[in-house]
Amino acid sequence: MEAYFATRNIGKFREVESLALKYGVKVKHLNFEAVEIQSENLEQIALTSLKSVLDKYRLPVFVEDSGLFIPSLKGFPGPYSSYTYKTIGFEGILRLMVNVKNRKAYFLSVIAFGSPNISPKIFRGRVDGVIVSKPRGEHGFGFDPIFKPKNSRKTFAEMSVEEKNKFSHRSKASRAFFKWFKNVFNV
Repeated sequence: MEAYFATRNIGKFREVESLALKYGVKVKHLNFEAVEIQSENLEQIALTSLKSVLDKYRLPVFVEDSGLFIPSLKGFPGPYSSYTYKTIGFEGILRLMVNVKNRKAYFLSVIAFGSPNISPKIFRGRVDGVIVSKPRGEHGFGFDPIFKPKNSRKTFAEMSVEEKNKFSHRSKASRAFFKWFKNVFNV
C-alpha cells in the first residue's frame, strides 16, 4: 500500500520520504497545490487542504501543515510561517527579535490523512527550541537556519536530513502517521 503526499515543497517531501522507508511505507509525491485557508488553527488548515486534494484525486493521500511559534512575539508567525518567510524571511524574524531576551520557540506540525474509504485522521508533532541570534547552516529550508532544537548544539540547517529527523516536529507527526498507517493497512 502506498500513500501520496500532496505538497509542492520538495524539502518536506524528502524529509517525510526518508522516514516512510523506515516503516516500510511507500510514499509518492503528488505535486499539487492544495487549498490553504487563512486560519489560526493548523488542524483546520490541514483538513481543508486534505479535502481539496481528495475532491480532485481519489487516492490515499496526506498533507502537512506546520508553523513556527515564538511566544515572545505572541505566537508569530505561527500558521502564517510560509507567508512570513516569503515576505520578510528569517532575517525579518531576527530583526523583530533584536532586543528580545526570551528566544524560546517551537515548531508544530499537523498531518491530515484521508482516502475515499477512510475518514480524515490527524497526527501532530512538536519540537521546542530557541531562535538563534544569527543564521547558521546551509541545509533544510524555511526557518531552519535560525531554529535550534532543545538538546542540540546545531540549528536545523546545520543538520543532515537524518539528524533533523531525530528532532523535528514533522518527523514526530510522520512517525505517528506511519505507525498508524502500517497497522491499519498491514504494510
